[in-house]
Amino acid sequence: MNTPSLSELHARLLLNSLPHIGPQRFLQLLDCFGTAVNACRAPAQDWYRLNLPEATIVARQDRQVQAAAEAALLWQEQDGCQILLHDDAGYPGLLLETSGAPPVLFVQGDPLLLQQPQLAVIGSRYCSPGGEQLAFEFAKTLAASGCCISSGLALGIDSAAHQGALAAQGPTLAVVGTGLLRTYPHRNRALRERILAGGGAMVSELPLDAGPLPAHFPRRNRIISGLSLGVLVVEAGLSSGSLITARYAAEQGRDVFAIPGSVHYPGSKGCHQLIREGAILVECVQDILEQWRHWQSLSADDERSEVAPAASHPVLDLLRAQPMHTESLALQLGLDLVDLLAELTNLEIEGRIRQHGGQWFYLGG
Repeated sequence: MNTPSLSELHARLLLNSLPHIGPQRFLQLLDCFGTAVNACRAPAQDWYRLNLPEATIVARQDRQVQAAAEAALLWQEQDGCQILLHDDAGYPGLLLETSGAPPVLFVQGDPLLLQQPQLAVIGSRYCSPGGEQLAFEFAKTLAASGCCISSGLALGIDSAAHQGALAAQGPTLAVVGTGLLRTYPHRNRALRERILAGGGAMVSELPLDAGPLPAHFPRRNRIISGLSLGVLVVEAGLSSGSLITARYAAEQGRDVFAIPGSVHYPGSKGCHQLIREGAILVECVQDILEQWRHWQSLSADDERSEVAPAASHPVLDLLRAQPMHTESLALQLGLDLVDLLAELTNLEIEGRIRQHGGQWFYLGG
């Protein structure tokens, strides 16, 4: 499809700013009238025939709705700000395949990031220190292996996941439940700035000035799962919203991973429930990468690797002499365990080493 004219984009932004217009009603209007411009110009009685809410129809004349659409047009003219429509070539393909894909996406940062293979790392806002550390370490190792980490910018597990990706100098994607003119929670403003400075992106389907209403977060969760190849639930109670994201992921055909915890800790019960329902039990990063062994994007020549290239590889040099445990390798090489695990994963995917009985073995190359 050709890039829409300004008037068509403007009209779609008007539709997106109306109350009670979700993806289904938005597409219903396009199907009925052919274009958003025609829909906006159609008389009110034509909209009533579609059984749309009266509040939606009346709001077409609301100056605030019109101002919101005009503000969005100005916003996208800023550097790093882009509006993606569902029929644009740049719209993320995985998300487009899902039921209820947002007709409009607002992106601040690198829009190409939405096309990259992603793992959503999610969990409770009220997590334990151990859960927070797990989220950080998993995200850091996966990001160092070339995986784009996505999450929801919430406190707790989400924040730790974003921070872990940034610690590996990897870009991270934050899908939020507000408009992009707002930051929620406010205390994550600095984290948002770090995400953007690190080559990441902020994403929302909501009008730019939309606030953090409870109804917005299930919609955000569906986008998080829809953009991802899979979701990892690090720590979650039975009432955690991350269980909603995980179930969306299962409905969308994505992999669902969950980390078990103590049977005495309420914050683990959501993960245990997901595992009972069929989620893949995860104890280490290798459990995820083994599931995604076919994923060619996890390349051993990733530029973010902190270990020397294979031409003179200290890990391979040690393993040529004898099999070794991970901890022994880390001690001899003087490497952080998380960084070493990322490199071991790369070498294993390349077929140069394998793990057996808790030790790493050299296979050649």
